[in-house]
Parts: sequence; C-alpha cells; structure tokens
Amino acid sequence: QVQVAESGGASVQPGGSLTLTCAGTGFSVGDVTMTWHRQVAGMAREWVPTLAPGGATFYADSVKGRFTVSRDEGKNTLYLQMDSLKVEDTARYYCQQFDSQTWGQGTQVTVSS
Repeated sequence: QVQVAESGGASVQPGGSLTLTCAGTGFSVGDVTMTWHRQVAGMAREWVPTLAPGGATFYADSVKGRFTVSRDEGKNTLYLQMDSLKVEDTARYYCQQFDSQTWGQGTQVTVSS
C-alpha cells in the first residue's frame, strides 16, 4: 500500500530555516514524481515544488530560490529545505506521491515573530 507521512513542521521566526521530511512506504521515491503542496485554512491547496524521477525540479515562483526539494533513495524519503522563511509561508504542508495521487496528513509550519 502506497503511503506518505510528513514531519518536521514547527514554529519559526521570519528569516529562519526548516526542513520538512516525507517518508514513503510501498514505493520508491526515486521512481515516481513527488510534490509538496501547502494550504492555509479556508484557501485552496497551493503547489510548491516537484521532483521528477530523473532529478528535474520545478518550483512555484513564490518559493524559488528559497526552497529546495531533494530525496534520499536509501531512506526512501523526500525533503523540503525551506530557507529565508516569510510570514506568508505559514501553512500546512503536504507531501504527494503524484503517480498514485496519494497524500499525507500534512505538517504545520508557522512563521511569526
């Protein structure tokens, strides 16, 4: 059974950094397209980055240059390194195994002073 589980969310100050983790089970993260999305309560879910099987990465303009998506195939884990965090990055962050449209439960990131 394909499953993903996010962790690493926390409260940080503006300008800070945080790394989110997405652990995959039932598949290999290196073989599929993986994405991160985020959602603020009451608003639509927003795509953040994509990591393709061949290693190509794509980022939303709002996070380009600040966020980095990567994977560790040995640990079967996807990461989202978030630097220079802004208040507007506050959201619940979700990992998605795109090929099967499988979502995790999300992890909360709060950026405030």
